[in-house]
Amino acid sequence: MTRSFTERGFSLIELSIVLIVFGLLAGSLLGQSTGQRRLLAEQRARAQLDLSLEALYGFAIGQGRLPCPADPTLDSKQEIAGIEDCSKGDSGVLPWRTLALPETDPWGQRLSYKVSNKFTAEPGGGAQAGFTLSDLGSLDIIPGSYTTHTVASKLPAVIVSHGRNGLGGYRSNGQRSPAGLADEAENADGKTPFVNRPPDSQYDDLTAWIVPTVLNTRMLAAGRLP
Repeated sequence: MTRSFTERGFSLIELSIVLIVFGLLAGSLLGQSTGQRRLLAEQRARAQLDLSLEALYGFAIGQGRLPCPADPTLDSKQEIAGIEDCSKGDSGVLPWRTLALPETDPWGQRLSYKVSNKFTAEPGGGAQAGFTLSDLGSLDIIPGSYTTHTVASKLPAVIVSHGRNGLGGYRSNGQRSPAGLADEAENADGKTPFVNRPPDSQYDDLTAWIVPTVLNTRMLAAGRLP
């Protein structure tokens, strides 16, 4: 039995509806998948920052000081890339080779690293550490470049992941991405203060720092501080 034109037309309409619904579902799933990938990347970056802090505490316990930054402009193919270099000042990238850490964050940028000079000094005169319990850092964290209110102050060291957009960060070839706007630019200029705040369309950096009380407690427990 042949179907009427009306029946065939109704079937085409049904097919069109099915295709539309399928397209909507596929788009929804794609959006969820993209959002999930972003969330997972951010979680990995935060875990990497935590691991980096632990490596810094471990280095301090072992060496009696915090490491100097590595030169951010070196291509990772160079043997000295990722090695701390105290001749380059107090700002650069985390010395990943010195600390046996991954070179880049999940978005392919090196972690920026700034450290207070007095915390990188070699122990001298029979001391077990290059700094004392009374020494204070010089770095501050603020909730935005528009305010002088501090989230944390007098910190020994700060680490920054420049987020998914990577603005202001250094890539593995030693090339730097253009600086971002306002708060992201604050985290990329190698100067204190640094910004730590929730992300939005103009900010996706992740910031972590050495907590002075944690550093001192661990150094005391290890016998590095009196």
